[in-house]
Amino acid sequence: MGNSIVRIGESFRNLSRYLPPGKTVIITDANVRQAYGRFFPPAEVIEIGTGEGIKNLETVGKIYEALIRSEADRTAFLVGIGGGIVCDVTGFAAATYLRGLPCAFVASTLLAQVDAAVGGKNGVNWEGYKNMIGVFSQPAFVICDPELLRTLPRREILSGMAEVVKHALICDAGLFAFLEENVRGALELRPEVLARLVGDSLAIKSAIVNRDERERGERRLLNFGHTFGHALERATGVSHGEAVGAGMVLAAMISERKGYLAGADRVRMEKLLAALGLPLQIPCPPEKLRAGLRKDKKRAGETVHFVLLQGLGRAVVEEMTLEELEGYLSRNAGG
Repeated sequence: MGNSIVRIGESFRNLSRYLPPGKTVIITDANVRQAYGRFFPPAEVIEIGTGEGIKNLETVGKIYEALIRSEADRTAFLVGIGGGIVCDVTGFAAATYLRGLPCAFVASTLLAQVDAAVGGKNGVNWEGYKNMIGVFSQPAFVICDPELLRTLPRREILSGMAEVVKHALICDAGLFAFLEENVRGALELRPEVLARLVGDSLAIKSAIVNRDERERGERRLLNFGHTFGHALERATGVSHGEAVGAGMVLAAMISERKGYLAGADRVRMEKLLAALGLPLQIPCPPEKLRAGLRKDKKRAGETVHFVLLQGLGRAVVEEMTLEELEGYLSRNAGG
């Protein structure tokens, strides 16, 4: 991932140690600023809204306007302090303002620490299409401070846990077993458990991204559960983690029906998701789910690169038609 450095366990209060000389501009949301703004290093702060609805070009435009007003030039350094939305928007603005500024992230949610802030994907939504406009651009560094997770609502913790489960399912049976044995410690954010979950998740994602930064092959594995997950998220408004959890259940069901996954492994996966408090199903009208599938940015014509499980810790990408996926959904709904 280029020269991107991930600092796991570092306190974000030490952020100033890692900033280059010159102008720093911090981008954050109202919630993070209220909770932690007194610990920010001296810098201009651009505050954006919260929620998936602000992850758009209008928000990016307001950031551009603020940067222009502050006379930010190519020596400026942007720092996104917040969750996945703040990191995505900051990365996109940095990569496109003046043809590219350096940036860094302080990941304040578990989802950002194990997934969203790492990997170099930065994007915004467009007309209901998730992450439709974006760039590949690596941050200079990412700080993952476990203390920032203490103020998160449970729903936000579960969004991150869903991505940890995903990483384990596609690449690391040992991490999956560790999670099974440490569900309570994970939900209580015990430091030794959290260190393993964040560290292993980042090791998995970083290794894959290093080999396939621009998602032409192996990086597609990281989309396990996300084809249906994004469709459910868009159609029902549930959280990212809830949607991905249910999306992984559907993907595992298809994997089993295609003869790739043993039923016992699917049951183990479902038991772990349930133990973490993630829903196995999300009620959604079939027509809304189909419409969501057709808005998947990874669709190529009538086909999707769909991720299937071959076992716990092993996954494969296979081209499937939308008609085939919709057929599996219909059969699942029928029984």
